[in-house]
Amino acid sequence: MTTTTTKIIHEQEDDASGPFEGPEKLLEIWFDCGAIRGDGGLRKVSRSEWENMLQLVNCQILSVIIGDSIDAYLLSESSLFIAPHRLILKTCGTTTLLLGLERILDIAKDRCGLNPKHVFYSRKAFMFPERQRGPHRHWQQEVQVLDKFFGPGSAYTVGRMNGDHWLLYMSSKHDEHDEKALSRTPHLSSPDITLEILMTNLHPDNCRAFFLSDLNITGHEAGKRLSDSLGISTLFPNIALDAFLFTPCGYSANATWSDSHSSDRYFTIHVTPEDGISYASFETNASYASSNELRHLIQRVVHIFNPGKLSSTLFVGVGENEEIDIKPSNEFSNSLLENYTRTDRINYEFSGYDLAYACYQRS
Repeated sequence: MTTTTTKIIHEQEDDASGPFEGPEKLLEIWFDCGAIRGDGGLRKVSRSEWENMLQLVNCQILSVIIGDSIDAYLLSESSLFIAPHRLILKTCGTTTLLLGLERILDIAKDRCGLNPKHVFYSRKAFMFPERQRGPHRHWQQEVQVLDKFFGPGSAYTVGRMNGDHWLLYMSSKHDEHDEKALSRTPHLSSPDITLEILMTNLHPDNCRAFFLSDLNITGHEAGKRLSDSLGISTLFPNIALDAFLFTPCGYSANATWSDSHSSDRYFTIHVTPEDGISYASFETNASYASSNELRHLIQRVVHIFNPGKLSSTLFVGVGENEEIDIKPSNEFSNSLLENYTRTDRINYEFSGYDLAYACYQRS
């Protein structure tokens, strides 16, 4: 039995500056793991180097979980996850995520000898696109930036253009040894599964919890208390949790843990509770013993926030000769959530990945 030693490092407390765009920009880059020779890969990059990169993105590090196989940085605007061969950067507000892309690639190449293999960039349609900066005002401009580094890639609009929709960019480096360009990384012992739940119009009673009422405790202390009271701390067993409750409101949390298949599991939650623009997101790469286990998790998360509307995506890597219990095309049924009606459902089959997208509205 392996004992996990996890270290959480807290830095200075940062206040939220007021209401801002809740929906995040999400970048995930998988690097060629063949170049990693047991030296930690991206995890050997110093914190100061990531901090310099994040200055271009316009956010700061609040604290970090140093895990067995993945490091989880809690940011002033969302999260950064670093594994030996993978980087996940998720930022909200008016952050300029793509302006940090060139620096990320330079760090990976110069410090670690790593080249990008698979790239995913996605986001929900913004509430206030006119407030965005840099290339983030328009999806086409974001695609142009991504194509500059990874192109030609594939860009998709998933869902209703005149309603809830989700934007996705994918690119992969092809070579003669990698016919299935987007198949899961070979050294993983379980399928690559990512679940994301994006929630809006949170019920006012649920939003109240995310306002800081006790000014005599730190944001991290308040975040821990809130996580315990809402059941966030027990969404998965034996997690290392790092949570922060902002002043006057807003909440972010990262968690990492190990299971029988992998030591780089994570989830991340971010909440903007202001009336009229309330939003919460949940993302995880957890594994599931069955579809029922996945559905139970979705129901627990939705119960915490009680959103008026939500959209959810499920990405599952499909490796050659690999049997998986979770099939996106079978998930997101109309009866998944009590007191909710499914308003949209779309399935995609990409090279090496299956995707399900669905929207629900409180009845």
